[in-house]
Amino acid sequence: MAGYGCTTCIGNSGDLAPEINEAIAKSDLVCAAVLSGNRNFEARIHPNIKANFLASPPLVVAYALAGTVLKDLMTEPVGKGHGGKDVWLGDIWPSSEEIHKLMKYAMDGKAYRENYAKVKAEPGELWGRIQGVAGETYAWPPSTYIAEPPLFKDFDPSPPASTGDASVRQARIMALFGDSITTDHISPAGSIKESSPAGQWLLANGVMKPDFNSYGARRGNHDVMMRGTFANVRIKNLMIPAAPDGSREEGGLTIYRDANGSAEKMFIFDAAMKYMDEGRPTVIFAGEEYGTGSSRDWAAKGTYLLGIRAVVARSFERIHRSNLVGMGVLPLQFKGSDAWQSLRLDGSELIDVIPDPQLRPQSDAKLVVTRADGSREEMIVTLRIDTPIEVDYYRHGGILPFVLRQLLA
Repeated sequence: MAGYGCTTCIGNSGDLAPEINEAIAKSDLVCAAVLSGNRNFEARIHPNIKANFLASPPLVVAYALAGTVLKDLMTEPVGKGHGGKDVWLGDIWPSSEEIHKLMKYAMDGKAYRENYAKVKAEPGELWGRIQGVAGETYAWPPSTYIAEPPLFKDFDPSPPASTGDASVRQARIMALFGDSITTDHISPAGSIKESSPAGQWLLANGVMKPDFNSYGARRGNHDVMMRGTFANVRIKNLMIPAAPDGSREEGGLTIYRDANGSAEKMFIFDAAMKYMDEGRPTVIFAGEEYGTGSSRDWAAKGTYLLGIRAVVARSFERIHRSNLVGMGVLPLQFKGSDAWQSLRLDGSELIDVIPDPQLRPQSDAKLVVTRADGSREEMIVTLRIDTPIEVDYYRHGGILPFVLRQLLA
């Protein structure tokens, strides 16, 4: 049992017992959490918990007593009481009168006011020891929680030309995804796995595993969040060949291909760094509802910082589509029944994205696929830059440099 609120929402409710973690991994068990929070994405509560069910607080307690979600509490007893008597959900469900009697203890306005007054008047010894600095610019401290982001690296105060080549040339495919890839898949907020790129970076910087905290808590540090992009332990990159039984390997993995055509499986972050060192752009392909879920800014920021210059999907969640444009990443949508599967992609291809030179909102763009044998195939997709102001954002390299240039002007 854990307290209601952000504790369960971003996986801060604690680890499972070591023997339970071992049993889940060894037998590939599908285990569940029942919570009264507001998120039920895979691995959000814990990396080893695949199924998460949202319920009212009394129902959470009932399932905790039952010990399984395989029991239908409407037709089966919760458990056994004294003398082996069946105890049903209706026997333990709180009445409105019982709840009303307890509410006065949970909603004591005087207690809240008194405690918050203390916070304001007496911040305490810990806060009192914090030393501030003065000046017009922020003094970035050496920290694994907060760092100066590279989003304004090589910033040019002069706006770019209004026209120019916005095409993406000879890009490698970073991932082939299916439907309903959420922002939690793209940028998880929960716990950080020790073997992940982010976990290894924290260990290398002197942070022990008990102090990893969560991606949500470390979202002020781009080194952690870049490594966490596409690092959800449940995400499936369909570029990775399926096992003989048809199952797919999970985790933020891809197939990196060098200039000689050799292929190597590795973490998406590691492949992204190699491609960026080569000056090679990358693209993502996906199915329906790409970017659904929380409107998480790091899902777009991490995508951009990994050198991914375009996302081609069957459809987009509206806020994530907007966030991609705001970070200078091209969102492109398949037309009709087209999909990456109809292009027979396997990840070995090179991709050209050639949009309308004027980037007219929702105009046609050409997708050119060059296969390993040299053959080519073209498909027309829709540019999902939807408004004239979004054209300006993209031309400036994203909304952040656009706003900064407006301020300087």
